Amino acid sequence: MDGYFPLDSGRRRTLRSAIGCVGIGVHSGRRVSLVLRPAPVGAGVRFRRTDTGFEVPALFDRVVDTRLCTALGEPGGDPARSIATVEHVMAALAGCGVDDALVEIDGPEAPILDGSAAPFVFLIDCAGTVARAGAPAQAIEVLRPVRVEDGAAWAELAPAVSRGGLEASLTIDFPSTAIGRQSFAMRITPEGFREELSEARTFTLAEEVAALRAAGLARGGSLANAVVVDGPLVLNPGGLRRPDEFVRHKLLDAVGDLALAGAPLRGRFAGHRSGHRLNNRLLHALFAEAANWRFAPAVPAAEGAASVRLPAAAAPAAA
Repeated sequence: MDGYFPLDSGRRRTLRSAIGCVGIGVHSGRRVSLVLRPAPVGAGVRFRRTDTGFEVPALFDRVVDTRLCTALGEPGGDPARSIATVEHVMAALAGCGVDDALVEIDGPEAPILDGSAAPFVFLIDCAGTVARAGAPAQAIEVLRPVRVEDGAAWAELAPAVSRGGLEASLTIDFPSTAIGRQSFAMRITPEGFREELSEARTFTLAEEVAALRAAGLARGGSLANAVVVDGPLVLNPGGLRRPDEFVRHKLLDAVGDLALAGAPLRGRFAGHRSGHRLNNRLLHALFAEAANWRFAPAVPAAEGAASVRLPAAAAPAAA
């Protein structure tokens, strides 16, 4: 399909046509519809709530909540002026090289679908993408290391080793024996995102489900849209899609969160037990000083490094 290698031209891309879906909000439990639409050159990604008229750019400084998801909105806590669970949509758009798009949603959060980014990638493929003549894509080049920490957890961005996009590595460490400690590292390219990350699903621990619902979260969660772990057991009848699906999903989340930079990052991301909050803090730290970054021409995929999984040694060590 047209959208399969979306970065080869080195030009800004949008969707060729609009396309939509209907699903359940994982936290609200509400039925919600989502439509991906083309957008003008330079518009970036924007989210619009069709039920309230609220519209917000998909940028790191518009994040208002990072509890178990990433939510965009305005300070003040008005639920009518926020849109939650945007990270999987953002990961799919970034992974497929879409620079400009309007995401319309008729409720408080994006639908969870199967808990991964794969359904959104499918929608983008069906709609197709188109490169804009005379609109070269730009990247945000990381010029010096930036790091944020929260206890033993940390996340950092550093200058790239090669010209090709974002190199990413992540380690997670959970007490549940079904998850445990996992590491994964790869170079983020369109084909690499599709093959290695897009199908990894969100997950939770069985003992946390009751507390989440008491807090008003995970009301729409089920085995159809999340991996549920109980000690050494994976409760989903079909099991895991990959033995290390857990760390792959956390890296998928990071791709979506880092896409809120407003342009593709050229650099190296590394994290240990990082989540939505640390990922957002990392972008704030990056843009806090002008010497940390600069705009640079985006490198077409054909000129960058191949989409390969990096050796395990590239994964971050425990802090």
